[in-house]
Amino acid sequence: MLIADPPPSSLIDPNLVAVKLISAAASHGNPRHADLIFSLLPDPNLAAWNSRLKALADNRLYALALARFNSLLLLRPRLLPDEFSFTSILKCCAALAAASSGEASHAFIVAHGIASNLFVANSLVDIFSLRGDVGAARKLFDEMPSRTFVTWSAMISCHAKSGDTCAARHLFDQMPQKNIVVWNAMISGYAQNEKFSDSLKLFRAMLQSRSLRPNPATLVSVLSACAHLGALDSGRWIHSYIDRNAVELTLFLGNALADMYAKCGCIIEARKVFDELHEKDVISWSIIISGLAMFGHAEEAMSAFNEMLLRGTEPPNEITFMGILSACTHSGLVDAGLEYFRLMREEFFIPPTVEHYGCMVDLLSRAGRLNEAEDLIASMTVQPNVIVWGALLGGCRIYKDIERGERVVRRILQLDSEHSGSYVYLSTVYTSVGRLEEAAECRMKMRNKRVMKTPGCSWIEVDHAVYEFFMGDRSNPRSQEIYSRLGELRKKMKLAGYVPNTGVVSHSVGDEEKEDAISMHSEKLALVFGLISTVGGETIRIVKNLRVCDDCHEAFKVISKLEGREIILRDRSRFHQFKHGLCSCNDYW
Repeated sequence: MLIADPPPSSLIDPNLVAVKLISAAASHGNPRHADLIFSLLPDPNLAAWNSRLKALADNRLYALALARFNSLLLLRPRLLPDEFSFTSILKCCAALAAASSGEASHAFIVAHGIASNLFVANSLVDIFSLRGDVGAARKLFDEMPSRTFVTWSAMISCHAKSGDTCAARHLFDQMPQKNIVVWNAMISGYAQNEKFSDSLKLFRAMLQSRSLRPNPATLVSVLSACAHLGALDSGRWIHSYIDRNAVELTLFLGNALADMYAKCGCIIEARKVFDELHEKDVISWSIIISGLAMFGHAEEAMSAFNEMLLRGTEPPNEITFMGILSACTHSGLVDAGLEYFRLMREEFFIPPTVEHYGCMVDLLSRAGRLNEAEDLIASMTVQPNVIVWGALLGGCRIYKDIERGERVVRRILQLDSEHSGSYVYLSTVYTSVGRLEEAAECRMKMRNKRVMKTPGCSWIEVDHAVYEFFMGDRSNPRSQEIYSRLGELRKKMKLAGYVPNTGVVSHSVGDEEKEDAISMHSEKLALVFGLISTVGGETIRIVKNLRVCDDCHEAFKVISKLEGREIILRDRSRFHQFKHGLCSCNDYW
């Protein structure tokens, strides 16, 4: 039997061997090994360079891949990069949001006619999106001779990221066929732009089409919308969908589900989901700690925080500390809050953000320690913003420190000359102490500067539909019933001893007009709609975008007793659970 001699080494292309070895090393998660193999080549060709770049990009070594690409351009100018080179490089630029590298790559691509390559064009759309250059992305999109689902979803996401959900939806509606990636792009685009109702409506439309089934990414986006709207029924339906279809409760999806329950005021259900997670990360712990904080369960929040430290799986981060500081704030635990604030800085070496400072200023201000609060602002390592000064202003309002309040207002107006809360505060304070001319001057300044108060908005879910109310809203089809029932309630409330707090109205009008104004606050309209739309004994859940006013808070306590209903209201900072004429916040909020 004859045995053939091995081919001479000169017939074996080392680049071909290297490409296979580099690909094998990269697929086994050894990009550094792949890079080392490449470095042994005496004269690497473009295929070897492309394999090297792909190995680094696929293993998320984006900065190193860009550095190697620059080496190619500098050291081997005769080796012109092709579409395979740029598919990897643009992926790195997108991941790093490296605008300058993206611009240089784009110029090279156009000059060498590679932009017509579909994969390269898709990557360029991503780059333009990250740069916020919607015009360039759309121009490239419109010029593309053919498009994939990836192209459409990238362009829809680009419009959504810029805040133009109308343009995104127009593109979405133009598509003759849609896959789950495209649906997800539009659903999450709505959620990212706080158009949560639209996100839920589109999700329901997807279900009704029966052409696609939602995947975990879809469910995470929709659960986020449910969380923000307080749409508990819809959130529960998604949970049952997960169970019915045996969808794997991944960490990402489990966190979204726990967050939905926590933000809908179902802390027991949130804790159950949390306990069922096979693995927990810092986000999981932060969700449960923040959820307990929003309900005023400070002891439970601190217990969860301590349990997290004992398990030692992941250290707390700035969000975790924001949750535990909020728990202390909502319960007036000043000394505990100060200790956690120290722990964050000195033991976990987490520099406080302006939000942490705002929470601490709020904690001290609510406790009447206004000097300490102002001293803390003076010692801040970051520039105090309107929210920080506003927390101190809230303390001035509670403790009627007019002199300090005027000083704080001046600081706020230096930062934001159109801060409506400052003008309203001064007008209300001046009116309460009989300084009517100065109160009128504040209102005149608001009119002259065209300062507009952020409109109060409340949401309530009934039969899986979310209804939105503004102050004095008459757009609801059942408005006549709402106002009729509201009038009846006002009479019953007064007989029960309720006295409207007209002090929350800053306008110079009569007492009767003030009473009418506060009776039409958005949360009251949402509550009455809930009363006439649900069966007796059913819990009513409302979400409001602003802090609940003193009058609505008192009114909700009275109504909960008169109607025998539990009312759960989530305002801008916390939950209020009204039952039997009392609130879970113990009037400390």
